[in-house]
Amino acid sequence: MRAAPTILHLDMDAFFAAAEQASKPSLRGKPVVVGGLGPRGVVSTASYEARRFGVGSAMPMAQARRLCPNAAYLVPRFSLYRDVSNQVMELLGRLSPVMEPLSLDEAFVDLEAGGSADDRVSAEAVGVQLRKDIRAVTGLTGSVGLAGSKMLAKIASERAKPDGLVLIEPGTERELLAPLTVRTLPGVGPATEDHLRRSGMTVIADLARAGEDELVRLLGKSHGASLYRMAVGHDDRPVVSERDTKSVSVEDTFDVDLHDRVRVRTEVDRLAGRCVERLRAAGRSGRTVVLKVRRYDFSTLTRSETLRGPTDDPAVVREAAGRLLESVDTTGGVRLLGVGVTGLADYTQEDLFAQAAGERAALEEAAEEESPGDDGAAPVAEESVPPAERRWPAGHDVRHAEFGAGWVQGSGVGRVTVRFEEPWSAVPGRVRTFRVDDPALELSEPLPLVRTEDGQSSSPASRPKSRSGAGAGAEISSP
Repeated sequence: MRAAPTILHLDMDAFFAAAEQASKPSLRGKPVVVGGLGPRGVVSTASYEARRFGVGSAMPMAQARRLCPNAAYLVPRFSLYRDVSNQVMELLGRLSPVMEPLSLDEAFVDLEAGGSADDRVSAEAVGVQLRKDIRAVTGLTGSVGLAGSKMLAKIASERAKPDGLVLIEPGTERELLAPLTVRTLPGVGPATEDHLRRSGMTVIADLARAGEDELVRLLGKSHGASLYRMAVGHDDRPVVSERDTKSVSVEDTFDVDLHDRVRVRTEVDRLAGRCVERLRAAGRSGRTVVLKVRRYDFSTLTRSETLRGPTDDPAVVREAAGRLLESVDTTGGVRLLGVGVTGLADYTQEDLFAQAAGERAALEEAAEEESPGDDGAAPVAEESVPPAERRWPAGHDVRHAEFGAGWVQGSGVGRVTVRFEEPWSAVPGRVRTFRVDDPALELSEPLPLVRTEDGQSSSPASRPKSRSGAGAGAEISSP
């Protein structure tokens, strides 16, 4: 524990929803809900306007629609969020080289290690200036907590929401913690909370009174001792600037249960490809392939296969995931599939690539033998296959040759509706409708949320990347 509140925790306010409101002036001040829009989708983030109706994170989207039917329901645009996150993390990195990102919108910073602050006054000044800088650079707000430990700094930022700053003076920890629920402490989930409740402990003061020996008896030596120390305000966990990724995975929940075995295998192949994309983007390879299957009855099965060595070859991962799928009964239907890779390394095993290449060559040779030769069969002309219809996902950014930048409000029956506005527009933009094949209309990249003083927009992607570091759509329910 430190004698000065020099550990800072930043948590951006309703980050995804706030970024959407900032980029779309017509949504400012209105309820916005970001998450999966399918019948099994869940809420990722709700704006504070939507939270007044009872909408919250991890809530089923169907329930959110019942609570707030007139909200704007949007699919996440991770490319935008990552760019804005990079801007925020760059600002944090200027405060100290010891920074621990927890997600796109949350991080710890050790101000003392960076020489930014060494007492209450200097730490508070840093927090005030950081909030100003974040608003100036991104147009968004963040809440700051300052304390002598990571646990208390995070509690402080929660108390500061939205758009505030709370500093917890060292020496006041036990008084502050006493009335808070046990779930406030790191490592206390629903199961531990229920176990403690059955023992008569519901708030942190109960844990402190019970003593370390009783908590060890209830929860085991490691967990019990750690929980007691935190209950009395002691948390000596350091801010860690490098957090080693232990696995890479992707998963999808389907709106309708999958029963066709061929479709299930196709989805597993697709997920394996996405997983390898993330693996390569991180510059890693992995040795163990993991398949996750959640069936119609919510039972979840996990299967894994360890390869001879680490790989980042999509064919190897697809083949391993396919073999794992063969051991799972999916006849009743599948509602979720996931593919992951663990046992990460910074190198690949070359013989695995040779193995995959050999198997692909064998498949190609077999395909050539089965394909028709000069036997009089007429080849299919490429022109006979109609081109795929241009898709206009709702919420995506577009640009029109005459009207400029906008975003898709919806499309169907050969038409696409676009609202033309930019993040810095003074008033909500006008709505126009076009044919889906209008040559003047095209999809575009998200605009930055803030323009520079010279009036030129500066893309966040062009800024230096910080140590921290998936597009999307929207569905609007008009009031």
